[in-house]
Amino acid sequence: MKIFKSLNVRITLTLITVLLANISFGQYKQKEYEKYPEQRIFPDQYFDSIAAKNALAVGTTTVTGVAFTKPKTDFGYKAPFASRIYANHIIVMLFPSTPYYQEWMRLKDKKENLKKNKIVFMDSVAYRYRLECETNSRGEFTFPKMKAGKYILVGTLPWTTSGSYNRYEGSGYNNYGGQTDYYSRQYYSTSHSDFLMQEIEVENGKAEVKVKLK
Repeated sequence: MKIFKSLNVRITLTLITVLLANISFGQYKQKEYEKYPEQRIFPDQYFDSIAAKNALAVGTTTVTGVAFTKPKTDFGYKAPFASRIYANHIIVMLFPSTPYYQEWMRLKDKKENLKKNKIVFMDSVAYRYRLECETNSRGEFTFPKMKAGKYILVGTLPWTTSGSYNRYEGSGYNNYGGQTDYYSRQYYSTSHSDFLMQEIEVENGKAEVKVKLK
């Protein structure tokens, strides 16, 4: 009888141990510190899908263009006399310039601040109403069979700058107390990304419209 009691106690203790091992008390993961939490900004304007669809209907005008940027000065402005940096194989998107897209464009221009994590978004349904063209290595793009009207062109152009500097490695001294400083040449590159946005107009009766996206 004592043997059975002892066995029951052992079995009970084993079951309690197993149950405790499987109990999860939950774990909270602390969110990473963000100096500027993300702020998502959307247009307030109602999106008219019918107007957008009609604006992208087949027309008779061909839109041809070139996308490019220029390096910025120390003050953050594009250097006017610098050489062009052409958009090498990027996607250029064309949206109809309806009230919704016009507000989105204004918000992008006035409210977006990536440094402070303020990002302007477009409704996912509105994003579907677009045409796309991949540029060639010279930044050239074409949108054939466009109707007369206004459109918004956008694209993101990545580019890099490179340079070099002399890094101090140390100094050497000769028997006469003379000093020689030693340097090694270091090379670096910096990545950039420019968001290009331009409103264009296709006039009635024109066979071709040439534009610049910069």
